Amino acid sequence: MSARVIVVGSANLDLVVTTPQLPKPGETVLGGDFRTVPGGKGANQAVAAARAGANCDFVGAVGTDDFGMLLSDNLIAAGIDVRGLRTVEGPSGVALIAVDGAAENFIVVAPGANAALTTLDAADRTAVAAADVLLLQLEVPLTAVRQAAAWARADGTTVVLNAAPARPLPVELLDLVDVLVVNEHEAAIVGGVFTEEPGALLDALVTLVPRVVLTLGARGAAYADRHGARIEVPPPKVDAVDTTAAGDAFTGALAVALAEHGGVLTADTATAVLRWACAAGAACAQRPGASTALPRRDAIDALYAATYGDAA
Repeated sequence: MSARVIVVGSANLDLVVTTPQLPKPGETVLGGDFRTVPGGKGANQAVAAARAGANCDFVGAVGTDDFGMLLSDNLIAAGIDVRGLRTVEGPSGVALIAVDGAAENFIVVAPGANAALTTLDAADRTAVAAADVLLLQLEVPLTAVRQAAAWARADGTTVVLNAAPARPLPVELLDLVDVLVVNEHEAAIVGGVFTEEPGALLDALVTLVPRVVLTLGARGAAYADRHGARIEVPPPKVDAVDTTAAGDAFTGALAVALAEHGGVLTADTATAVLRWACAAGAACAQRPGASTALPRRDAIDALYAATYGDAA
């Protein structure tokens, strides 16, 4: 049977402009190409999981504007079950994104309809219980995130939290998390430490959650758990064009790999899981856009084999 992943999270329409360099505060720069791309961390990770081979459900909210229809159609086109997608009066979520010549970006999000996802219903709980992995982020209200995580814990579904955008998190939520996925900046905020040194970040975070995956950008990823495991994985070397959705590709693929390992991440499986997720992130960075750049399983497998010398 295919892995089953459910995502409770955001859907935004990304308004993306390229520019030679990102503006400083108060500065105006002349940009280049402009495009609109379906995005949002939740929707991106759902599409990433579906393209990586999972059966995927999505719980979220879009508005009654034209953007809402575009976002819904994008999820359906990816083969995602959208029975948990609400339509609420008002605008959909929007992300303003600038991407520079080095593939770096900045992003500003207007939540729109995402802010209305404050509670879940009985149908959502049934979907959570049927999944191998519940994948969460922090672009929707924390009440819905915690409710989904509590249901998953009660029903034996593995909880993966990508703590982005970063904020200090309540113990009541952290106690429900099986795997925390963060970058160095997010790790420092969630862990409450004034460092971006990977070892110190991992040490701080495993006091809060049992397993941590730390994404390191061009340096790959690292894993730690409370049993003392520490694993680092280098990424494939690629020519990056746009890193906007690379983190979402990584996290969606990680959720799929985790589901295919029975929802259990251990020191024995972490190297293969992180390598495959790194291959997904690197494959995504080779193409422009957010959801449009998310790789399919064959592309992930090919880059994994070319980089690490074996099959995923």
